Amino acid sequence: MNKGDLFKYVIGGLVITGFFTLLVVLVFQPIPESNSDLLYLVVGALVGSFTTIVAYHYGSSAGSADKAETIGRIAEGKKIK
Repeated sequence: MNKGDLFKYVIGGLVITGFFTLLVVLVFQPIPESNSDLLYLVVGALVGSFTTIVAYHYGSSAGSADKAETIGRIAEGKKIK
């Protein structure tokens, strides 16, 4: 795993942790009327980020990234995992 991959996983982990933490807060805490619009905006942004992260790691982007890495290794003459 290179440094760029570690960064992606840390950011992904933070977004997912924030998403579920915010969902728990929404379920168990009353929302003040003055902050409800801001909270809904943050929830929408986290839902979008969560969806993007899941789609990348479990969708066709992950397969494309693996394929590109394999082609790069073949081009460099390195052994394939």
